[in-house]
Amino acid sequence: MSTLSASQARANLYGLIDETAKSHEPVLITGKRNNAILIPENDWKAIQETIYLNSIPGMPDSIIKGMNTPIEKCSEKLNW
Repeated sequence: MSTLSASQARANLYGLIDETAKSHEPVLITGKRNNAILIPENDWKAIQETIYLNSIPGMPDSIIKGMNTPIEKCSEKLNW
């Protein structure tokens, strides 16, 4: 993870946002009072969804079970 001062981040904010969205690599922005992490919006939404799903009792095990189930056992055969 790269680190930039708040002044460095401010100087090239639009470019930094574009690069972070493209690379999906978070950027640590350090300030005099606090620090922050810049990540793409889609990555943040994915993190939030993962936290939510993991908070539901039994959901992580259900997801793992589903991932290990052959596709033939997951759906009915469609006749087009």
